Amino acid sequence: MDVSIGQVFISEVVGTAILLLLGVGVVANVVLPKNKGFASGWIVISFGWGLAVFAGVYAAWRSGAHLNPAVTFGIIANGQDEFVPGIAVNAVNTLVYLGGEMLGAFIGAVLAFAAYKKHFDEEAPAADKLAVFATGPAIRSIGWNFVTEVIGTFVLVFVILQFGNTPTEIGPLAVALLVVAIGLSLGGPTGYAINPARDLGPRIAHALLPIKGKGSSDWSYSWVPVVAPIVGGVLAGLTATALA
Repeated sequence: MDVSIGQVFISEVVGTAILLLLGVGVVANVVLPKNKGFASGWIVISFGWGLAVFAGVYAAWRSGAHLNPAVTFGIIANGQDEFVPGIAVNAVNTLVYLGGEMLGAFIGAVLAFAAYKKHFDEEAPAADKLAVFATGPAIRSIGWNFVTEVIGTFVLVFVILQFGNTPTEIGPLAVALLVVAIGLSLGGPTGYAINPARDLGPRIAHALLPIKGKGSSDWSYSWVPVVAPIVGGVLAGLTATALA
């Protein structure tokens, strides 16, 4: 069934908002004080993000559920003619996808802040409050942080592109489990943004929201989880084409 470009935009906004509401939410539950999930650890965060993707993909089925500019650019690099039936791969439609993803990410982060408002009001390190919204490296080494994000995003986009070639597709569950695997295996060094919208939209929200005791939004690092995932996505699309 063909969709309109307006439906694509709304689909990406809704799906990415749900992804970020649940993803930012699980981090808030683990790192903010007085939560019932406080200090429950990295495994909880990794599975929380995977299940957030699961929900977001279902919500955004009309648009093909990119939810991630790296996926959008990976599809372009893969040489596909349409994003979904009726929506050609061109500059205007690409901007619609990117705009929907960014707006949805911002909205999802704001909703997560609203859900955890009283916990943001509690005393906690400013770095922890930023970590709810945006990624940051465990060891700050911009070059190697960039490499980590490229590798993680390459795995994400390359495997997603291969799902369409398999005879037993399991759809959103497959993508969810892939995100869990990336988080558990490659997420430690940088917090695995692997999605420019996932990092930039919430980082902007962090900068704008009235968060008690917040510090810097760490803009000096912010380009890494934007540019590196795009590079990884494009490399994945080109590799998938070469191996087809």
